[in-house]
Amino acid sequence: MKFEKLFTPYKIGKMEVKNRLVMSPMGTNSAFTNGRKDEQEIDYFIRRAKGGVGMIINGCQMLNEVIAQGSMEGYLDSYSVLPALTSMVDGVHRYGTRIVCQISPGTGRNAFPDTMGRPPMSASAIPSAFDPNVICHALTKEEIDEIMKGTEFAAGLARDAGYDAIEIHAHAGYLIDQFMSACWNKRDDEYGGSAENRTRFAREMVAAIRRAVGKDMPILFRMSLDHRFEGGRTLDESMALLEALDDGNIDAFDIDAGCYETLDYIFPPAYLGTACMDYVCKEARKHTDKVLLNAGTHDPESALRLIESGEADFAMLGRPLIADPDLPNKLMHDHREQVRPCLRCNEFCIGRIWNNHTKLSCAVNPEAMEEVRFHITKSEQPQNVIIIGGGPAGLEAARVAALEGHHVALYDANKRLGGTMRTIATAKFKEKIAQLADYYEEELTRLHVDVHLNTYVTGDEDFLKAADHIIVGTGTKPFTPSIPGIEDKRVIDIISAHKDESQIKGEHVVICGGGLSGCDAALELASEKGKDVTVVEMMDECAKDAMFINKITLFRKLAESHVTLLTNTKVTSIQEDGVHCQTNEGEKILRADTIISAFGMRPVTDIADKIDAKYHLKTRKVGDLFKLGKIGDAIREGYYAGSAIE
Repeated sequence: MKFEKLFTPYKIGKMEVKNRLVMSPMGTNSAFTNGRKDEQEIDYFIRRAKGGVGMIINGCQMLNEVIAQGSMEGYLDSYSVLPALTSMVDGVHRYGTRIVCQISPGTGRNAFPDTMGRPPMSASAIPSAFDPNVICHALTKEEIDEIMKGTEFAAGLARDAGYDAIEIHAHAGYLIDQFMSACWNKRDDEYGGSAENRTRFAREMVAAIRRAVGKDMPILFRMSLDHRFEGGRTLDESMALLEALDDGNIDAFDIDAGCYETLDYIFPPAYLGTACMDYVCKEARKHTDKVLLNAGTHDPESALRLIESGEADFAMLGRPLIADPDLPNKLMHDHREQVRPCLRCNEFCIGRIWNNHTKLSCAVNPEAMEEVRFHITKSEQPQNVIIIGGGPAGLEAARVAALEGHHVALYDANKRLGGTMRTIATAKFKEKIAQLADYYEEELTRLHVDVHLNTYVTGDEDFLKAADHIIVGTGTKPFTPSIPGIEDKRVIDIISAHKDESQIKGEHVVICGGGLSGCDAALELASEKGKDVTVVEMMDECAKDAMFINKITLFRKLAESHVTLLTNTKVTSIQEDGVHCQTNEGEKILRADTIISAFGMRPVTDIADKIDAKYHLKTRKVGDLFKLGKIGDAIREGYYAGSAIE
């Protein structure tokens, strides 16, 4: 077994964990206002335990509603929360998985301004992270004492619920981190100054937990070892804290990098690549003999490398286990090819929580947080299902319909499945999109879907008449505006540029259209192909359609690759001397050896409309035919269509 090392047991204190894979702590934003866990969150964690992960760490639960400052992850201040916690713990234990209660005294200065009615609390009177005009309330010693009492009570609740261990959330620039870090801790009492003083708050929390749970229950401590912003705590500086914390009461350190000043390291997008935070382990290993856990865009291969290196003892997977809860079992049974990859897109996990104030889901797994409602079952009356289009919507519809036991045939005009999803996945930072296309090919073969490639459906075929259900997802094509000179031989559309890079001539490339697809193409051409790239966007901002956390990394890497971004700039014509643009300052001419048209996409509707007109009662349009969107939107519509067939 290639991944055998990942399935060896290992101990944290006296607690043995069955394998080296741990589900990272991630909030689901789904608890009730009384602090109690919702049934859907319980089902969500039980489903991950069933999938074979060795240990699950819940997202941080706050000591009480005031400290939570608007967080919807649950509170640990009342015995009333115990029944739901016990149900979750018992359900996870059913599968031999350990479960850890992560406790937090709050987000501190990181509290969202629109979810609370008072200034946030912090170690010192410093500006709020999201509104510098709001000055935080510096905790008094009396308030710190109350936090320690609340910590002891919360730990007792976790013990009574049956948790296997407790983790302290001292990560991401939250309250404990604000005490530990000189950039935020300006105190001149026993909680400020030296490394020993700055860790006092944390050590008092550890002691409070130890009083509640006794000497045998493991305590884990989660912290960032490298804030990654100027003035923040560096890796070297964190080593003194690591040593000051290691007083015999902590059994393991859960370590990575980042904070809210470098938010893309808290929710790493695809641009950061694989294992973007494992670099902290090597130095940490020199300063503590405690068990080490590490997170940060791991996939199966990087997790294996980490464990084999000995620089950490557990590899943590967060979003990959949202995307595929069965990942551990698939690896254990040598079915790596069946693992559905996380795209690291942030769109439906933290994107839903942050942008919409609703619960977590997943771009590639619509069943996440809907494990019961969306459970797929075999149909008692198998139907004949025809799917037209092998993009993400059609592929997901085919997968789900086949799982339900229906007879599925899929028709696609291309030579490989994947549609535009496969076409655009040419950059290194899009490798997970390419893997997703491969995953669907594997799944449709395994599920015996009848796939017809290089087949253009006209709408007149007899098999459409004989079908019980028709699902159409014919995708999009590039939009080309009527700009003088757009027919110039130097102009290619963005899809053609991805399909055949030999069409990209010369060194100077101008991309007309600064949406996410144009910016991604610019980054690929500049960072991987060494081109001199200029992006022209008529709006006041590039990549407006990108998830805001992802844009942090995207714009940084565009700058590092010397890509020129021209906003408030309109392409007026393409002439022999270059691309003519109108700016606020007047006309500008851009030198161009190749011009890429990235003005957007339009749905391909002709065949879909024809089929719908003939067979409306049994036809469903999915993907971009339903609504122009991203891969996750298409997959969701495909899932809905496939699972709605009874």
